[in-house]
Amino acid sequence: MNSPQTSKILIVDDSRTNVEVLSDALTHAGYMIEIAQDGKSALQQAQEKQPDLILLDVQMPGIDGFETCHQLKKNRETQNIPVIFTTAMTDITNKVKGLNLGAVDYIIKPFQPEEVLARVKVHLQLRQMTKTLAQQNIQLQEFKEALEQKVAERTVELQNAQVQLVQQEKLSTLGQLVAGVAHEVNNPLTFLVNNLSPAREYIADITKVLHLYQQHYPDPDSEIEEVCDAVDLEFALEDLPKILNSMRLGTERIRDITVSLRNFSRSDTDKKIAVDIHEGLDSTLLILRHRLKAFSDRAEIEVRRNYNQLPKIKCYPGQLNQVFTNILSNAIDVLEEALEAERMTDRAPEIRICTEKMGEQFVTIRITDNGLGMTEHTQKHLFEPMFTTKAIGKGTGLGLSISQQIVEEKHGGELTCYSVLGQGTEFVIKIPMN
Repeated sequence: MNSPQTSKILIVDDSRTNVEVLSDALTHAGYMIEIAQDGKSALQQAQEKQPDLILLDVQMPGIDGFETCHQLKKNRETQNIPVIFTTAMTDITNKVKGLNLGAVDYIIKPFQPEEVLARVKVHLQLRQMTKTLAQQNIQLQEFKEALEQKVAERTVELQNAQVQLVQQEKLSTLGQLVAGVAHEVNNPLTFLVNNLSPAREYIADITKVLHLYQQHYPDPDSEIEEVCDAVDLEFALEDLPKILNSMRLGTERIRDITVSLRNFSRSDTDKKIAVDIHEGLDSTLLILRHRLKAFSDRAEIEVRRNYNQLPKIKCYPGQLNQVFTNILSNAIDVLEEALEAERMTDRAPEIRICTEKMGEQFVTIRITDNGLGMTEHTQKHLFEPMFTTKAIGKGTGLGLSISQQIVEEKHGGELTCYSVLGQGTEFVIKIPMN
């Protein structure tokens, strides 16, 4: 495994202060440092010097961090270098966008040196483990004929270890990320919600007094009349309650979002807890909402929900939310790919979610897309670790393997897939009620 003295880190930031803070902390820890001040030079240095990890600022002149990350992941020579974004932006949309582009983590400015060193160490270890696994697989392949059984056992063992590590890291990072955002939004939101009601009352009282003045003093002083005409008092009095009502609706919407974020990021205990499965599904859809919306060159992906009445289910809610996220993200990927290739001109993109009880022992969640379906070969290997049909840099091949492990090993349920080439795919999640 690389030691700090042999690990090279590329810092990409146009702020001299940020570069000095990161450089001092990392150099003191024994890492070798390279520096780039913009996206263009970062792409060139990444290809020439092949750093072990890149700390990438989001907001930079010229090519921003998101586009730089996209270009790094497109390049075969740089696509496997882990990228950690450094940014002052804390909104969930930008964070999810960065993770979808292939980044492995976020570090929020201002930096805490201990946090930077800890995260850098974790992702360097993960990368080295991935390299080691790939090298071992190559060596094992060379002796496949003579040692086929031993190779299979060793590969499964290593893959399971990697799946566990990636699952724990992603759950921890995503859970902390979402919970932190929800908490930060909730404080100012509570202030707004608590003050809107008295503000409406004060404005109503002021409006009442103004109307009384207009009634008892119909001929105001010329200066007052000029001001009333200048500010269009009647329109302001009529429009102000509408504005306050719109603000109330907006704050209620934000409050619903923060509740969903807290539900989505709920930490699992060592015991199952009873939860509403529909809340987990809705929270996941909220997180993925930005990917469902229509774009200039792509139609909206419609989600049809058919929820039947279900009792609360004892489960590990955070892990089940991860299953929902993996399956729904894959469905969106499939539909986006089909739309980009103009292979769905005969139907609108759609995802259907159905829930129902199966007797008195199980509930089922069916997630169906009307995309292009899968071949028999793909279906056969679908749940194998490291198997993916996505382009390099867009998928790890671990999502469905982790999902099957969560459903079947953690919950004693069953995860199955049915697909018809050219018509679509359905995943069925079967969970015991007790």
